[in-house]
Amino acid sequence: MDTDSVRPAVTELRLSAFKAHRGISLPLGPLTLLSGDSGSGKTSALQAYEILSRLGSGDPLARAVGVVAGGAPACVPAAARSDGQGRRGFRIGCTVDGPVGPVHLDLAVQAEPELRIVGERLTGCGETLLTTALTDPTRSAVQAAWHTAGATPVTRAPLPDDRLATSLLPLRVAGKTAGQRLVIAAAEQVVVALRSAFVCDPRPEAMRGRAAAGTAEDGRGDGGASGGGGARRGTGARAGGRGGGAGRQGKGGGSAGSGPAGARGRKGVRSGGDASGWGHDDERDEGRLRSSCDNLAAVLDRTSRECSRRHAILVAAVRDACAGPVDGLRAVPRQPDPDVAGGGAVHGAAGGAAGASGAAVTGGTPAQGGQPPSGPQAMRAVLDRGELGDMPVEQLGDGELRFLALALVLLTGPGVLAMDPVGEIPSALQQMTVMADGMDRCMDRRQARELVALAVRMAERGHVRLLGTVRDPAVAEGLPGVQVLHLGV
Repeated sequence: MDTDSVRPAVTELRLSAFKAHRGISLPLGPLTLLSGDSGSGKTSALQAYEILSRLGSGDPLARAVGVVAGGAPACVPAAARSDGQGRRGFRIGCTVDGPVGPVHLDLAVQAEPELRIVGERLTGCGETLLTTALTDPTRSAVQAAWHTAGATPVTRAPLPDDRLATSLLPLRVAGKTAGQRLVIAAAEQVVVALRSAFVCDPRPEAMRGRAAAGTAEDGRGDGGASGGGGARRGTGARAGGRGGGAGRQGKGGGSAGSGPAGARGRKGVRSGGDASGWGHDDERDEGRLRSSCDNLAAVLDRTSRECSRRHAILVAAVRDACAGPVDGLRAVPRQPDPDVAGGGAVHGAAGGAAGASGAAVTGGTPAQGGQPPSGPQAMRAVLDRGELGDMPVEQLGDGELRFLALALVLLTGPGVLAMDPVGEIPSALQQMTVMADGMDRCMDRRQARELVALAVRMAERGHVRLLGTVRDPAVAEGLPGVQVLHLGV
């Protein structure tokens, strides 16, 4: 492990009892690919990481485990037996390296009959820095004890049983003693690493705009469904910071939360615009790439103007991956479709009713009062095919579209992706972990290898890490610095 790293990073994922995994520890390097047969637990490993990441970002437990189909009960190993009170659960954890050295976080989650974190342990520098335990099942709280090393060896206090206690420590610990300062530093190291994750699952059908018909795909409607469940509006969400303050304040109902490092208290709507459920803010979302990459064109328009050098690298990568000539890649305004009289994207206050019924709010011919598309469908990405002219990228194959989206993610950073930036850490010291399940899905071996090679190039700069799953581990053969872990062997 690189304990000299100044950039906090998750270097081990522990699946003590999670779905099909028992007693598994996965070492994570800058570039880690998981391979194995169907059912070997590749996706499960990424889900466990994402649960930890969401908890570190301040999400309540119920929202964090929502990344797993079936929720918390589906996270419990099938062979797990209930105790006398009917309780079953799962256990996961991680190690985070950084300035403090290796810090270990382990969680015990009760999934049934009630969902709660029943035990948490944070250790580092040879000390037990935090422990929590459920002492009174009738209360929605755990008893926490953290290292003080002062006149009182430990400090005890109740904390919510649906939040990661580690993420709350920077708000609760005074930092007056050396022991308290160690606790704060270790907790912030873990929280920064967990927050610095972007789950990327490019969906070709969404990138082609099909999902916009009859739904609030851009997240602005109250009733539009994207990935199931509709758009969410709420107060709270991932909050943050030492220095206090609640997280994003939304315009509707929801759960408020205070959380880890660097609260901004920014006001905005947190709406569920992609299947990952991370949500995004309407105020900033136009130029921030979402997990499904359905707003790819808008982000391309921004990045091509902001960094011509990286855009040129993207064009070169797409040229290597796509069939036919590629002289350029750009975004252009999308024109109204004269043949469409309805079914457009759902917007604003009309989103609730229109999202449920599939009715159009925009669309139709200009003569009928139709407006040009807005939101993520306002722009169209096109390839410059040289003498062949321009071609909309939605005409590319699924593998080419996924390659384009994943390459764009690897070439950008938190400021361009729909994720919480770690504002209190200088950008030069940040590391982002891209999580890509089915990274080579729909791609041929040549395309997948080009994508991994691009990841190697970006990881060498120290700002990007990659955790992905692949069907064919041969796509990484001979590439430096790529660690392939074979599951189910």
